[in-house]
Amino acid sequence: MDLHGLDLNLLVAFDALMTERSVTKAARRIGRTQPAMSAALARLRSLFNDELFVRGKEGLQPTQRAMDLSKPIGRALREIRQTLRITDDFDPRESTLTFNIAMQEHAAFKVAPRLIERLRTGSPSIALHVVTYGARDEAITLLDSGEADIAIGVPPRSAPGRIFVQPLFEEPFVCVMRKGHPAAGRPLDLDTYLSLDHLLVSPEGDRFGHTDTVLARRGLSRRLSVTVTQMYPAPALIATSDLVGTLMLGVVDDDRWKHHLKIRQPPIDLAPCPYVMIWHRRNDKHPAQRWLRACIESVVQAEAWRTPAA
Repeated sequence: MDLHGLDLNLLVAFDALMTERSVTKAARRIGRTQPAMSAALARLRSLFNDELFVRGKEGLQPTQRAMDLSKPIGRALREIRQTLRITDDFDPRESTLTFNIAMQEHAAFKVAPRLIERLRTGSPSIALHVVTYGARDEAITLLDSGEADIAIGVPPRSAPGRIFVQPLFEEPFVCVMRKGHPAAGRPLDLDTYLSLDHLLVSPEGDRFGHTDTVLARRGLSRRLSVTVTQMYPAPALIATSDLVGTLMLGVVDDDRWKHHLKIRQPPIDLAPCPYVMIWHRRNDKHPAQRWLRACIESVVQAEAWRTPAA
């Protein structure tokens, strides 16, 4: 028997006929017209090469072939219904799912601890697998491959239609130097800023950052003395040298180093760095995935971080 292209509705019709033993009642049971049910019975007979149901004194009587099919088909339909019910009725208090979240370094530092705390309180059996990534476009690769359910980081350069992006928060830029830096005691004007030795944080390994792009538009450049790919060593490197950094405020707000640093407003206009939540279209409607995204959003809102305008 060729089951290629089998219509699941035929099995639903078969199950209804076994229960009701009447074409009319079976049609009513599953919301079909009587002609549609009669057509389904004809297709079932052709598919299984058996009459399946014959007329008797008390309605339709199943053949032996129908009796043989009844239990496995009924069991399969029950399992499908149970699976769909579980999918639709996700309960985070009872779930034992593992979610895979990809985060860039700053997002992992800022969001992950608070998210874990939230899950431990209300969803103790849910597990998180957190992976970090550097280049912004790597998020799309992780989502496409299924290695990540959600990614949190700066927006990808361009997001294809299958990738959904939602703003979470923004980080303003500040200029930092050690408190004993020779320039710490005077105003940080543009000329002074350009004359200093700068540290650049570039997760993608470029020697040209957001600040350099803004300066280049004005025909200016700064002197880059040190480039690092990770942002959290930056405050320590600045606090123990005469380097100057233009960093996100959230990176500097670290009890280990912030008391050793002088924080200044940059002498150029720098747009804040946006952080977004990214997910794949295939996960958009799943109740568990929707719950996780709402949970992440509520964590961000509860912390009252600076968020972008709608």
